[in-house]
Amino acid sequence: MPVRAAFALPLMLLAAPLSAQTTAPAAVAAAPAPAPAAEVVTNDTVIKLLGAGLGEAAVIAKIRSGNTSFDLSTDKLIELKSKGVPNAVIAAMLDPKPTVAAAPQELSLDSPDPLVRKFPGVYVLNAQPNDGKMTRLQPTSSSQARTSGLLGYAFTLGLAPMDIQAAINGPQARVRVASRRPTFYFYFDESVPRALQGAGNSLWASGVGGLTSSPDELSLVKFAEKKDRREARFGTVNIGGAKTGVMDKDRIPFQSDMIAPGLYKVTPNTDLGPGEYGFVQATGGTGALAGGGASAARVFDFGIAP
Repeated sequence: MPVRAAFALPLMLLAAPLSAQTTAPAAVAAAPAPAPAAEVVTNDTVIKLLGAGLGEAAVIAKIRSGNTSFDLSTDKLIELKSKGVPNAVIAAMLDPKPTVAAAPQELSLDSPDPLVRKFPGVYVLNAQPNDGKMTRLQPTSSSQARTSGLLGYAFTLGLAPMDIQAAINGPQARVRVASRRPTFYFYFDESVPRALQGAGNSLWASGVGGLTSSPDELSLVKFAEKKDRREARFGTVNIGGAKTGVMDKDRIPFQSDMIAPGLYKVTPNTDLGPGEYGFVQATGGTGALAGGGASAARVFDFGIAP
């Protein structure tokens, strides 16, 4: 073998591994494609969508879901109308954000705020010290009429009066009040929006077709406590005739102030001693001798704790 060839072969063998170990250059990562620019809805976009046959609802949804840049000058509005853009779409262009529906109104039973709408009725504020709420007085009806002084009436041939007593069941009212001069709130039908009023008869119905609309139409009285009932005088009969309703001397005076239409604040003029009380509402009936006047009464009762 020639000398040059003998030296060339080892050199070639050494060069082959070296070339095989040479690292290939790393591939360069491709730059991310730029994000498409957010579409801006313009006057021309609206006209284009409507021209393509999209309905009003779809175009309005497009207006409210994207970025907008409308020219809403007077001339442009006239131009939009002349090109057949519906009024509803133009209104959406003028106010592209959807209107949030107002939360439905609800009536409260115990909010301490007098201006919060409540179910019609009579409420007492802070029945117990600092309880921070109103308590509704549940109305009850006089269950029966009783008489007192019947013998005197008979022996005097009607010269001595006979009293008619309205009686309500139970020795005590369910609502107990700690304050000697509590604050009451009367909510009449006028205080409640008509849409929130039930379809049934009004709590404040009085007589045939009448409605009580002021606390001054009720009487605050103290009831005599019996074993199983409470009684209050609700009429008298004598030779001169009959009188129905709470007698003036039996009424406890109170102050009533209108806060809003159909809403009144009521406070007794003097402290109330321990016992059973009620606001009496006449609901019809004129036959005092038969007890009709006494038995046709609605009572919002409460008790003052000792």
